[in-house]
Amino acid sequence: MLWYVLYTKPQNEKKVALRLQQMGIEAYCPLRTEIRQWSDRKKKVEVPLLPSMILVNVAEKDRNRVFEVPGAVRYMFWLEKPAIVTQEEVEALKEVQSAKNGHKMEVQAIKPGTKLNLSEMGFKAQEGTVKYVSGNQCWVVLEGLGYVVKLEI
Repeated sequence: MLWYVLYTKPQNEKKVALRLQQMGIEAYCPLRTEIRQWSDRKKKVEVPLLPSMILVNVAEKDRNRVFEVPGAVRYMFWLEKPAIVTQEEVEALKEVQSAKNGHKMEVQAIKPGTKLNLSEMGFKAQEGTVKYVSGNQCWVVLEGLGYVVKLEI
């Protein structure tokens, strides 16, 4: 089975992933913890790493079953084919999500176009390309997904 990228309605990522899991479809919604401030308090909330997107591991013949869930919109396409995410990229996202893994990363002289060997940093993905760097932020291209992920250094 392959991992596909499924677009959801805005702010429905966690609900769609949960409903798909209840249907027996493997779904993964990568989350990150963020501190949000209101006028009277601060609170840690989990927000999706990929806004309006989740990853589903489903057989080709069962791809349309995901649309039985309210909030599922459509699949992402890349070069006129459904975007496929490798198992290694999913594992890398899971590594990034579990920031409690104790990995300390140092970044030295990252420039646009630099190929990063992510496996040296403790991730299971092999390689990513730096799109551009600004201050303490780095945009890395995940080529199998056709997507750019912004990382804070």
